[in-house]
Amino acid sequence: MTSPSHALADSLTMLRRNLKHARRYPSLTTSVVMTPVLMLLLFTYVFGGALGAGIGGPASRGEYVGYLAPGIILMAATSGALVAAVGVCVDMTEGIVNRFRTMAISRSAFLTGHVVGCVIQTMLSVVCVVAVALLVGFRPHANPVEWLAAAGLMTLLTFALTWLAAGIGLVARTPESASNIPLPLQFLPFLGSAVVPPESMPTGLRWFAEYQPFTSVTETLRGLLTGTEIGTSGPIALAWCLALTLAGYLWARSTFHRGGDTARQG
Repeated sequence: MTSPSHALADSLTMLRRNLKHARRYPSLTTSVVMTPVLMLLLFTYVFGGALGAGIGGPASRGEYVGYLAPGIILMAATSGALVAAVGVCVDMTEGIVNRFRTMAISRSAFLTGHVVGCVIQTMLSVVCVVAVALLVGFRPHANPVEWLAAAGLMTLLTFALTWLAAGIGLVARTPESASNIPLPLQFLPFLGSAVVPPESMPTGLRWFAEYQPFTSVTETLRGLLTGTEIGTSGPIALAWCLALTLAGYLWARSTFHRGGDTARQG
């Protein structure tokens, strides 16, 4: 067996392992799905009337759902980082990784299995959030090509954030801390254009909202699904996703090859 095929076989084995863990212990995945769903219901039925009126005059709740849903779908993608961070940290703290290091296993397989498994779980969560959004009144105007582009964008973003989360899991001292560190990633879309336009924010916050990574992704996703203007948001969103992927991958790989758990010593 050649080296690339050996690494691929080992990565598939690790992927099956992580998917089996997710199936046997679904509580973490369920909580990740429920958070954006609850946010969608909260902003639709509690704040939807007031926020909808503020965005476009006396707009109906249904019109506000059209604005809100892409931001909540993005939040579902960011929530998946929690699963990767906790999963990697649990394996590191329980010592199973030390066992893997003594076996004839490709060193890249451990992280690859976690990342790909988390991406699969997260995209299933995104599908669930989209289904709930449709039930509460979201009516996208996307054609099949635009749906594919939106799915590709969410997959790329999830891939980027999962590599960052894997690095967090490697340096976190406990699974509890690993579950807390990614929380800013989960709620950062709210400091962008997920819930209200940045134009409605104070000057300092507006500047941050306009230039932080998730705003361009939100506007691109909103444009693909609802037909609003995308402008330069598309290329900027892709650039952010690729940059985050590269940064997360290099960080996680270098940390793992240094031993990963050295940060928890002392």
